[in-house]
Amino acid sequence: PKGTMAFAGKYEFEGDENYDAFVQKIGVPSDKVEMGRNCKIVTEVVQNGNDFTWTQHFPGGRTTTNSFTVGKEADMETMGGKKFKATVKMEDGKLVADFPNYRHTAEIAGGKLVEISTSSGVVYKRTSKKIA
Repeated sequence: PKGTMAFAGKYEFEGDENYDAFVQKIGVPSDKVEMGRNCKIVTEVVQNGNDFTWTQHFPGGRTTTNSFTVGKEADMETMGGKKFKATVKMEDGKLVADFPNYRHTAEIAGGKLVEISTSSGVVYKRTSKKIA
């Protein structure tokens, strides 16, 4: 059934589209833009029913972790390091979160983690392959 998609696992960055246009649109500082370009981010997802812990490991040891329960408000952190509150929803097997200035979706498609962020018509897509 829909809504029980297995997100759990470790995924390594494989490729992205529209990175520069998107980070400019959402106002990521230029030093962070360079750091994030073609960055071999490893995304680790722990899923227990509707409870998720979503950790991004950046080269050099920096990590960002967002823990949330589908349908409940949670404290989140953006790509650019801003903190805010959001409620993650499940729609057609995709996790959907409305960030302050963009909408983010995540789904498992063809065994890969596909994340799409949209801001004012600019669509950023990041694909990661499963490594564990």
